[in-house]
Amino acid sequence: MPYDPSAFPPFAVTVDLVVLTVRRHALCALAVRRGEAPFQGRWALPGGFVRADEDLAQAAARELAEETGLRVHDPAVPAQDNGAHLEQLATYGDPKRDPRMRVVSVAHLALAPDLPAPRAGGDASNARWAPVEELLQQGGFGRDGEPVAPLAFDHAQILSDGVERARSKIEYSSLATAFCPPEFTVGELRRVYEAVWGVALDPRNFHRKVTGTPGFLVPTGGTTTRQGGRPAQLFRAGGATLLNPPMLRPEV
Repeated sequence: MPYDPSAFPPFAVTVDLVVLTVRRHALCALAVRRGEAPFQGRWALPGGFVRADEDLAQAAARELAEETGLRVHDPAVPAQDNGAHLEQLATYGDPKRDPRMRVVSVAHLALAPDLPAPRAGGDASNARWAPVEELLQQGGFGRDGEPVAPLAFDHAQILSDGVERARSKIEYSSLATAFCPPEFTVGELRRVYEAVWGVALDPRNFHRKVTGTPGFLVPTGGTTTRQGGRPAQLFRAGGATLLNPPMLRPEV
């Protein structure tokens, strides 16, 4: 029998973005308020439909720029302001995940340094950074006093998966530096680990581990007093992508 495309039901493909950063020593995710149905007025992850002429990575980068003003950071070049690390997270295909039609979403994880308030665009009426604990909270009120409603679609599950991916990957990879500016102190890097893992770390032990891990950090030769107190040595990310030994997450 010849192949008949019409014998198969059509469905759409979207990309959803878990965009994480560290703001005020807390792990925050980017949320957009939906300006259109379904779930109009509810908070959701940024994303949208994949166009016929683009691949998944292009769609994710476009949606990130359209809805937030952020651009994807190319890991082959030095980090730039307003840039984000982007990688594919997982695929979600529950037949009932979108009330409009059958939609399969390919979620992506984006990590960025501390960034200013994002701008809304596309079909988003508002955009903000929010602590992940607040976005995953069911009921109650957020920090701004606004009633907390569940995220639209299955975005709470996608966000939870993205947070766990970030928590796991900074154990064995240099990905934690994606939350930092191009030059950073060991103290600033430690606060990234503390925010992502949700634990307090011993400063001396942390300094010994990260500076003793081959290829993790490279001294720039400069210092900074932006944290107050005595000048602190500045580092940049080294060439290592895998950490040996790994930075094991403390048990809580």
